[in-house]
This record gives sequence, structure tokens and C-alpha cells, in this order.
Amino acid sequence: MPPKIVIAIKTVPAVEQRASALFDAVLVPERDMSVDEMLEAVRHEARGLMITSSQSMRADIIARLPPSVEIVATSSVGYEHIDVEAAKNRGLIVTNTPGVLTDSTADMTLLLILGACRRARDYIHIMEEGWRRGFNQSQMLGIDPRGKTLGIVGLGRIGQAVAARARAFGMSIAYTGPQRQPPESEQGAQYFPSLAEMLPHCQILTLHAPAGQQTKAMMNAAMFALLPRGAVFVNAARGSLVDEEALIAALTSGHLFAAGLDVFQNEPAYDLRLRDCPNAFLTPHMGSATVQTRSAMGMRALDNISAVLAGGTPIDPLWR
Repeated sequence: MPPKIVIAIKTVPAVEQRASALFDAVLVPERDMSVDEMLEAVRHEARGLMITSSQSMRADIIARLPPSVEIVATSSVGYEHIDVEAAKNRGLIVTNTPGVLTDSTADMTLLLILGACRRARDYIHIMEEGWRRGFNQSQMLGIDPRGKTLGIVGLGRIGQAVAARARAFGMSIAYTGPQRQPPESEQGAQYFPSLAEMLPHCQILTLHAPAGQQTKAMMNAAMFALLPRGAVFVNAARGSLVDEEALIAALTSGHLFAAGLDVFQNEPAYDLRLRDCPNAFLTPHMGSATVQTRSAMGMRALDNISAVLAGGTPIDPLWR
């Protein structure tokens, strides 16, 4: 009898088919399970559980998991929804899916950069309203990314992929992070030891740092003020990295030309004042939302579950 696992998320068909072929898999018909539904499903001798970033795995929830559950695999790179220390104390293996969404998130970042620079939100609104009026050469003007310095906070996998795409659009690259990258990763990018030192040089800024206490609200009023007037701000990483009050103030004052945002402090109930900023180009946390990437994420989560339930070691453990 194959081991029982619970796929608590509505994933793509290829992942569901593989899960059913490898395991006695409990699948959801239409939507992600609630916490109570998830706990009820694993109660019946399940050994593995697949979740995603919208499903909390706090310490109190981990304590309610039955002893049969050996691994919780999140189909996401971020894992702030998991209390890793509580999992470690219980001996519960937890894994994520790094690496597989690099390109799709980098593509989304470029979409946000271009959408913000070229006033895509305004243009979409004009077309949805039926257009019907002309614009002279002084109206509805965006800014060219070419020739601008793109500041990247966090030159990891995604940051490097964004830098490669940005160079194709004629941008030069500056970056900051905990440590300087080797030359083969920098590819000519200029390193700054601190965010504050880098910001005055950036006409466009994009965040690719992990969530955590050290990075919480790293972009605050003081940091936004260090950007040149007319800069463009982009975030496809985590909403917690930004003080949204300060961001809204920078957008409404005109200090920022525009912002491109795929992530927010409170999702999906994001601050509607951002919606009301006409210079904010917004998407609903869709950085990994391609068929190929979501398939790869689910498959990687299954790889982790398979390795553990076969008696091996996880590929992407969040603690050792």
C-alpha cells in the first residue's frame, strides 16, 4: 500500500496525476483547504502534507498534526508562514521549492518595471474607457528604462536573473546585500555595502530580499527619501519589506514617478489606497503564475515528500 499524503492545495493537473501515481493521495476538488480541513485530512494516518504560502503552519497548528505526519512540503520559496523552530522541536521535516521560480519571477519583475515606467495602468484604463480622444506629444509620457541605473536589493538567483534582463533593456546595475558577490555573479554590477549608500544612485529600485525581522519595512520613509526624485520602485519579493504608509506618501507626493507591485503587506486584502494611486501598477502576487513554474514547484514539493517517505533525506530542508 503506498503511503498516504494530503495535497492541501489546488495544484496543476500534472502534479495531481503524479501524486496519485506515487501515493495514496488526498486531493482537493476546487480550492485550497482551510486549516481545519487540512488537519482533518491528515488525521487519518497521512505521512506527508503539501501546502502553499497562503496556508499557515504556526506552532499551534504544528502541535495539532498527528504523529504520523513526517514532512510538510510547501510549494513556495518563501516560508514565513511556517514556524520552522516549532517544526524542528517536533522533529517535523519541512521543505520549500527554491530555484524553480527564478525565471518567472524575474519576468514579472521586468513586467512591473516596464509597466511602471511606461504608464501601463493609464494606457489600459484609456483603452477600457474606449479611448476616443487624441493625445498630443506632451501628454501621457512615461520614462525610458534605457540608460537608468537599476538598484537591486539582493543579488541572489532572482536578482541575477533580473539583472540579465535589465541589461538587455540598456540599464546599468547596482546592488546591495549582506555580502559582495563573486565577479561571475556580479557581471559588472556595482556593489554598495548598504542600502542607504546605494539608493541615491538608483533611478529604478527592485527588491529581492527574503522576509524576516532584519528586512521588515526596510523601505521606510527615510529610505524612500534617499531615492532621486522621479525614481521608480518595484517589489515582487515580499510585502513585509515595505512600509506602505511611506510608499503611499512617496507616490502621492510625486517623489516617486511610479511603483510596480506584485506583493503587499496584507494579501489579498491589500491597502486600497494603493489602488487609488494612479501611478501604482499593481498585480495580485502572480510572480510564479505560469503553467511551467507552478508545475515545477509542485513537482519539487513531491520530490521532497518522496525522498523523505522513502527513508532518504529531503532535497530542500528548512532545518537540519
